[in-house]
Amino acid sequence: MNKQLWKVVGFLAALLAASTAVGQANRGDIIADVPFAFTVANHTLPPGRYTVTRIGETTLQVINSHNQGALVLTTEVEGKVSGSTAKMVFHRYGDAYFLSEVWVSANRIGRKVFQSRAEKELAEKRTEMETAVLQVSR
Repeated sequence: MNKQLWKVVGFLAALLAASTAVGQANRGDIIADVPFAFTVANHTLPPGRYTVTRIGETTLQVINSHNQGALVLTTEVEGKVSGSTAKMVFHRYGDAYFLSEVWVSANRIGRKVFQSRAEKELAEKRTEMETAVLQVSR
């Protein structure tokens, strides 16, 4: 019972955050055409145009034009300045893609997405993983 209550509270919080951010394109948003289905925060999302918005210090919202998406917890990751384009980094295991990192253009601080259960299981099985980088306009 308590576990279900937390799921409902989490869903309502995600719905509230999503409804306030829909239609907004902030300067730090990334808009990307993702050509494959991918998993983020235990949700598998279809190919399409996605807007990634930072919500607070540790949360990203990944949502498409059909309001399909997820809120995902992240941690800060530092790297080299990636140039003038933003990018989304995915881990690929066979045909399965998992969102791994999001980088805003010309910023050496990115956001690393925590692994989903499915990705953890594949990693534990030592399934071969490749990195796929999707360059986006902003």
